[in-house]
Amino acid sequence: MLCDGPAVCGVELRGGANDVVGLDYLDPRHLVPTVNGVVLGGGSRFGGEAIWGVMRWLEAQGRGFAAGPTVVPHVPGAFLFDLGLGDSRARPTREMGYQAAASAAPGPVAEGNVGAGTGATVGKVHRIGRAMRGGIGSASSRLGDVVVGALVAVNAVGDVRDPDTGALIAGARESPDGHRLIDSARALTAGGVLERFAAPENTTIGVVATNARLSKPEAAKIASLGMLGFARALSPPHTAFDGDTLFALSVGDRPADLTRLGLVAAQGQPRFTSCGRGSESSRSAPPPARRRRARASGAR
Repeated sequence: MLCDGPAVCGVELRGGANDVVGLDYLDPRHLVPTVNGVVLGGGSRFGGEAIWGVMRWLEAQGRGFAAGPTVVPHVPGAFLFDLGLGDSRARPTREMGYQAAASAAPGPVAEGNVGAGTGATVGKVHRIGRAMRGGIGSASSRLGDVVVGALVAVNAVGDVRDPDTGALIAGARESPDGHRLIDSARALTAGGVLERFAAPENTTIGVVATNARLSKPEAAKIASLGMLGFARALSPPHTAFDGDTLFALSVGDRPADLTRLGLVAAQGQPRFTSCGRGSESSRSAPPPARRRRARASGAR
């Protein structure tokens, strides 16, 4: 996600397996006051390579923090673990980051198993064999003339719930070839144990952006309130195997009440998150939510 101009950024981390880059300059004490964008990707720690490609493109455009004869772009990022699905050597590269920055444009965002959500899955309490596809989701809300938008890549260890009814809509299945969902949170509280993964295979990462004017501490507060909304859509959220990360970008100068803005971010996050479910066209092995729901209703 690239910003048309310098943007104030904050972040909130939850869970015990975060994979993030570039959070040092989000500290209010840091000399650099703004960022030029945020990268969300797969590939775990290897995905950080994409940031360098984005920075190279931004530098070529003359966008970044002025430092003597040059500019230094600042781009934080968060990465989810998807190396356990498909070819583990298929990871984001610097060239992919450059091409993503070069092709970034305003308008509708592709959802499902694309971009950072290509290898995303949900419902891994019984590992990948009984999981379902996650993916990219996006949405926006308004508070008068203030806009709050979000882009989220859902790759949680837990299930995804409908934020309005609480019903399970994607997650762990009762068997590898089944379509009936179990309740992962209930299974764990009843005595189930999260199976130890070879590496952290989860994480829900995202960006909230608004045209409201925010300071760094205020942006961090919005990210924190927005993260509360994850708990309405992910069940259970923020486990020791999740690295949930939410950035907040202030890209405008509209005045806004911080509490009201935070409520909009928190109330909207479940919708953003529940949109992040895989498409039928994905190459990944676990089934998407739409196929499970169709078969459960007798449709073909």
